[in-house]
Amino acid sequence: MKRTLLAILAASLFNLGCHGLQNQPNRFASKDKPTIRVATFNVSMEATNYKLTDNLDASGNALTTALQSDQFKQINNIAQIIQRTRPDVVLLNEFDYIADPEQGINLFKNRYLEVSQNGFDPITYPYVYLAPVNTGVKTPIMGENARLTHFGFGHYPGQYGMVLLSKFPIDFDNVRTFQHFLWQDMPNHLMPTKQDGNSWYAQNERDIMHLSSKSHWDVPVKICDQQINILASHPTPPVFDGPEDRNGRRNHDEIRLWKDYISETGNNYLYDDKGKKGGFSGQSFVILGDLNASSVDGDAHPKAISQLLKHPRINNYLAPTSNGGLLNKPQNPHAASHTAHWGMRADYVLPSADLTLTNSGVFWPAKDEDGAELVADRSASSDHRLVWVDIELQVDKSQCAL
Repeated sequence: MKRTLLAILAASLFNLGCHGLQNQPNRFASKDKPTIRVATFNVSMEATNYKLTDNLDASGNALTTALQSDQFKQINNIAQIIQRTRPDVVLLNEFDYIADPEQGINLFKNRYLEVSQNGFDPITYPYVYLAPVNTGVKTPIMGENARLTHFGFGHYPGQYGMVLLSKFPIDFDNVRTFQHFLWQDMPNHLMPTKQDGNSWYAQNERDIMHLSSKSHWDVPVKICDQQINILASHPTPPVFDGPEDRNGRRNHDEIRLWKDYISETGNNYLYDDKGKKGGFSGQSFVILGDLNASSVDGDAHPKAISQLLKHPRINNYLAPTSNGGLLNKPQNPHAASHTAHWGMRADYVLPSADLTLTNSGVFWPAKDEDGAELVADRSASSDHRLVWVDIELQVDKSQCAL
């Protein structure tokens, strides 16, 4: 790809923050304070990536089979990207939900992450959070003319699931999930109830429709003497629908859930899967995930992601960037901050405003940089890129062994 003068200039400006993506994290960015790296990565580790059967409805075990086979270079490459960037906490989107960890996430940990990939140091995550998601889960509304047949798109329960890996203890007793929160219970929701004079979602559909296409998790992580809550989700893509824009509206409201959750008021309507009401009660958080929305590219509702990017409790830092993203769409002025190969910022690491950031980036090497083969196309790893942020802890390094 021939670089324009503008691209060369932009690449040089971004080089300082992006070229060292494969380096070890800077544990002590300041003299006295340690840092941790928090990341999100849509890994595309679901059935359609592993051509093991033509019957997708029966491929709920595809990931287990693929992990056990040691025949899919894509899985090794995903592990290598994680070993290169070395996040301390990482959310994996599109990692199929498998209730038995020994048949899913532990296979990935033991056989890939904890084994050197291409000479890079193994990486260990002692703490894991995984839980059911709505994708592929059938609704009780069935029949020839039924439209709401699943709570979230998927050929089998758990497809496009997610899992959180952490080097630090997770406070499992205080995790909150919002898998079953009803869309109609959000005040002033955008659910399309009429299209061309006819109801899109009939009353019996509205009565059971979950807001979250996968789930929304609030996972407290204990890091030294500090707690940081991971707010994880994967809203539906705002496409694959009709003029009623049901997916675009759902994407907006899935993102809005987090906006309301972290706000000081306006969240009394929220209830989690255990019945607890209200919003976020902690101090520090990081919103993680493939949010499938951009304020400048794509088909999302124009105000969807702005709800978070302009929120006073969100750290207003410059978007993470990469040389690979910049050169992937050189005519797009926002290309350096893209996180998906088709040209969009879709994946986010959004720390709360009280947290101090020291560095950020997107793992997307340019074609002439080390590791470029790992992101050559979706079959190499994923159609998304790993995004990371380094956070300075407010503890003395002598009191925090990392």
